[in-house]
Amino acid sequence: MAGFWGKRKREEEAAQAAQDADLARKAEQALVAADERIRTAGDELSFAEAELGLSLTKDLKSALDAVRTHLREAFQLHQLNHDEIPDTDEELRTRNARIVQLCDWAEDLLDEKTAALAESIAKVRRAPQVREKVRSDAERLSARLPQARGIIERLSSRYAESALQQIRNSADEAEQLIAFATHGADVAERRRAARQNEEANLALETATEAIRRVGALLDAVEDFEIEALRAESTLAEVVADSRGDVIAARTAPKVPAVTEATAELEKALDSLEPAGSRNDPFAELTRLRTANSALHDAIAKAHYRLQNPLPSIAQVQHALDDADRQLGVARGLISGHRGWIGADARTRFAEAERLRIDIPELISAEDTREHALAGARRVAQLAAEALQLAQRDIDSARPQQQQDWGGGWGGGRRGGGGDVMGGIMGGLVIGSILDGIFD
Repeated sequence: MAGFWGKRKREEEAAQAAQDADLARKAEQALVAADERIRTAGDELSFAEAELGLSLTKDLKSALDAVRTHLREAFQLHQLNHDEIPDTDEELRTRNARIVQLCDWAEDLLDEKTAALAESIAKVRRAPQVREKVRSDAERLSARLPQARGIIERLSSRYAESALQQIRNSADEAEQLIAFATHGADVAERRRAARQNEEANLALETATEAIRRVGALLDAVEDFEIEALRAESTLAEVVADSRGDVIAARTAPKVPAVTEATAELEKALDSLEPAGSRNDPFAELTRLRTANSALHDAIAKAHYRLQNPLPSIAQVQHALDDADRQLGVARGLISGHRGWIGADARTRFAEAERLRIDIPELISAEDTREHALAGARRVAQLAAEALQLAQRDIDSARPQQQQDWGGGWGGGRRGGGGDVMGGIMGGLVIGSILDGIFD
């Protein structure tokens, strides 16, 4: 049996020794790879600083400094593993694991920071192509300027100035942006030649953005004509629908809201520009839609109110008075038996008092009066439930008579009186404890 356990132990020691040897090899390989990665990252940093400038490469420089600092610890641990002082297996294992950890962290950090600069470096390398694209796009967009001016002039004869506010100056703005973009491309080229790379990158980015805005402005001019025609078509449909709604409103309930909304819609219809005149179809469509929607809402609300009459202020006040009476009864019972009242009754009573606070502000306005009535009824319901639960708690906590009054003065009367007083005193003590929990 001893031979079996001895063999088992030797096998475990051999397996551990193999794992330790493998960890030692990984530590040496990781150290070499990390040191080489630092050298490569240093070269990449030098190239990036030359291409991008110092501000865009400061993160990589900080990461490289941090890696060099922490990797010195890894080299020191590796030196301790090979000095003349004997080490235990556990010490060697711990140092090698730390070396692997530091090297992996160093490579991951440098990979992250160099990858973040890859796109910027790629842009720098594409800078000549980007400059040429800016110039070619500027030439192409310049050819669209006469067409844009012609569209604006044609639309000006058909639509009001307010309708053309979005595109009136678009052609002039586009021309200025084209000049700015062309100048920016020239500046970027000169700064690049002078090795002022940060300024060159900034000038090229602003030139590219200017060209993008020019395209958006000219597209908006061409799209506006289509949108204006669509708005005119929609306006005709809304006008016909609104006139039908005005006629239908004559059979709606005669309430001030419907009368006022009908008048507003008629006013909007009357304010439409005559056919053939310069109008603003967008503003007219918005004004007409707003008045049309208001009339629909007023009629719907009038029909609802016809089927569901608005409660009077007196009716709501009566319900609130009833709720207050319920609260008063519940408050008196709970206050008089504080030590015997449980959490359920207290919770409902507290919720009823909380809801009661907001009800007076909801009574006067018609839009909230129904909520006030529902709130008052809810308060009364909660107060009644609190009262019922409180009475249940009192009944269950009240001491039972051990014997009736016929037992004599010395027996039942004293015993009953003692039980009652004991219940009251117990209630007072318990109440003083529970007040801090439930109140």
